Amino acid sequence: MRPVVAVVLAAASLLTLGALPAADTELPERLADTGGGSQLITAVAADTDATTGTLTWWDLRAGRWTRAGSAPARFGAGGLVEGTAREQGTSTTPTGLYDLPFAFGVEAPPAGTRYTYLPVGESSWWCQDNASRSYNRWTDPRPADCRAAESERLAAFPTQYAHALVVGFNYDRPVRGRGAGIFLHVNGRAATAGCVSVPNDAMREVLRWADPARAPHIAIGTTGGPTAITGY
Repeated sequence: MRPVVAVVLAAASLLTLGALPAADTELPERLADTGGGSQLITAVAADTDATTGTLTWWDLRAGRWTRAGSAPARFGAGGLVEGTAREQGTSTTPTGLYDLPFAFGVEAPPAGTRYTYLPVGESSWWCQDNASRSYNRWTDPRPADCRAAESERLAAFPTQYAHALVVGFNYDRPVRGRGAGIFLHVNGRAATAGCVSVPNDAMREVLRWADPARAPHIAIGTTGGPTAITGY
């Protein structure tokens, strides 16, 4: 994470460093990294105490990022926190840049979905037990070393998990205690337990838009401060 620092540059420095981005530059062009693909989702909150913000999905075509869609978003009830400092059980949404490994849902995938989409059944769980070998993994059925009290039975949340994309936070090499089961999913009644959520129609639109061949990522952050989205 690279903090945003306001710096006054002399004219000579501008010549050395090159022109600063125009004020109307699209958001992805101001990010330090977009994941290397040609699709990007940004989830932006006003600050780390916020529980609402905006989700926008973008396409890179002919070298320019353009908006493909946008929707109001909800974040964790505990606000947002830098992903590398997050602690499990805090209901905070981790900021950072993440890949999107696969999709799942209680309902059938929207027509046109290209992502691998796992159907949620009665025995589908997301293991959040720090002592389990399946920590931060989809399991079907739940393994013996993954305690139900420390995990999430996905079918128990038919509204939120009607459709979802897995956010690759703490996924490739899970760090115990950092957190598990961070998704982009459909809104429930209020703020999330650490995920990002959007209205159902927006979630369906994102799934129809997302193309794994174009390596989409999600960047989560705030408009300013140490967790500014432009630092990722």
